[in-house]
Amino acid sequence: MIRLAGRPPPGGQSLRRIGGFAIFDDAVIRAMAKWPNVPDVFGWLGLDRRGRWRLKGEPITHEAANRFIGRNYAADGQGRWFFQNGPQRVFVSLGYAPWVYRLDPAGGLRTHTGRPARAPSAVSLDEAQNVTVLTELGPGLVDDRDLADLAERFTSVAGERLEDDALEEALAAASAGRPAGLALAWGASGAAAPVEFVPAAEIPARFGFVRDPAATAPGGEEAADAALPSGRDSRARG
Repeated sequence: MIRLAGRPPPGGQSLRRIGGFAIFDDAVIRAMAKWPNVPDVFGWLGLDRRGRWRLKGEPITHEAANRFIGRNYAADGQGRWFFQNGPQRVFVSLGYAPWVYRLDPAGGLRTHTGRPARAPSAVSLDEAQNVTVLTELGPGLVDDRDLADLAERFTSVAGERLEDDALEEALAAASAGRPAGLALAWGASGAAAPVEFVPAAEIPARFGFVRDPAATAPGGEEAADAALPSGRDSRARG
């Protein structure tokens, strides 16, 4: 487990199941049963737009810690995403969305934690041409380093391939909220999901998640930030 503070958080809270995966490590489940009433933590852990975990703004570079967080990452019934750190629920501040999707070498999608995802069922474009896709795992931002390759999958809603100039015009129209007739084709079948315009500020409401869980903490953000003393050991244990 990763030690964020000298005390552990509450069990018995509602969870969303993530795409059929077992949500937590066995050791984490045992710890939750052993210490069922540990306070939640807000304001410490974040996920940036390139899928990097950050502790108080600093990237976590310990690979074992990153893998542990990724394996024990889930959402509650309010759409607040968190890392289950043993018995302690550590809510995650999201740079954009709860997942960051990458294109894998086989042309599929994979989350920042390495989970494979099926074809998107919904696609949105915001005013800065950020692409959000919805899969069975949940909504995620497509990593900006993959947007050039992703562009090859955009078609007209009729399934026609778009030349560069036409694609550029369609993306400009879509990101301005104008009708663009744009779709994202996926897989050998060529099944396509229409692209809708959703402003960045409205993405959480559209896809049902909370970008800043600290704002929902008992007593507000200041109380959440004060819930854990500074200067404690945050290194991975074991």
